[in-house]
Amino acid sequence: MSDPNLQDQLARLVSGFWYTQTIYVAAKLGIAEHLKDGPKSAQELAQATGTNPRALYRLLRALASISIFAEEEGRFSLTPLAECLLDPSAKAMATMRGDFQYRAWGELLYSVQTGASAFEKVYGKPVFDFLSENPEPGKLFDQAMTGVHGRETGAMLEAYDFTGIKTLADIGGGNGSVITAILKKYPAMQGIIFDLSGVMERTKANLKVAGLEGRCRIVPGNFFQAVPPGADAYLMRHIIHDWDDDKSLTILRNCRQAMDKGGNLLVVEGVVPPGNEPSVSKFFDLAMMVSPGGMERTEEEYRQLFEAGGFTLKRIVSTQTWISVIEGEPK
Repeated sequence: MSDPNLQDQLARLVSGFWYTQTIYVAAKLGIAEHLKDGPKSAQELAQATGTNPRALYRLLRALASISIFAEEEGRFSLTPLAECLLDPSAKAMATMRGDFQYRAWGELLYSVQTGASAFEKVYGKPVFDFLSENPEPGKLFDQAMTGVHGRETGAMLEAYDFTGIKTLADIGGGNGSVITAILKKYPAMQGIIFDLSGVMERTKANLKVAGLEGRCRIVPGNFFQAVPPGADAYLMRHIIHDWDDDKSLTILRNCRQAMDKGGNLLVVEGVVPPGNEPSVSKFFDLAMMVSPGGMERTEEEYRQLFEAGGFTLKRIVSTQTWISVIEGEPK
């Protein structure tokens, strides 16, 4: 008979969706915001959120048992963990995970059986089309990624030295937060930000607020067709992992075509470690399979991908987060 302790451990793991959904509901209802000025009873919170008092109490009691909120004399208050839900990006992440991403993960078996995107099976369209066509999920995604990417940007700048790069092109640079941080640290550098025309207005506004319009050129376009020439380094953060090998190779070859022989390719992604080593990248890999249909890759997989795309992998620079800077040079 199997070890009862191991059975308990497995039971906790397979019940993980309980935690996802309880936190999601609390985030969706804005419970943390209702408690920021002090403790309240479930009755008061139910009235404020339009929910059933007894049902809400049961939800909060469960969350308090895992240190999200605390109950004392029938009133609930914030804990340090619950205070995280006051941060817009953390709240957006909790809401996104429990909402449209949760439905897609319910079809993980489909992705494993077919290798295709479960998100497309559930929603009938690619994830980035869905986000662009649905403003509320799109806003949630942007807010969630702002928090994640903010931590990664600081870690990247601490680990990787951009000195010597005269013009940096941020391919798929979105709202400009990454290149803004880099240009602020390296005042002699010029920038190019390249993404679909639909996000360029927001990018332009962010560059203006940062005072960088004169140092960063905005170029709209599609990286599956071409990328702008004129940079001596091409940066892509969380771009390649969204796509399968064929699409990733198209992007890399377009970068190679735009790049001079002495240029640099900087792919900022997680690198999956070998063997049984625990790593969040191994679960992000599943997330990429479920939603956009992409993947996280090992060092050897990146080496082969770079080679096929016209580059030699020079080195991998680790950061304090799960991402690394994977540096390549044209062959």
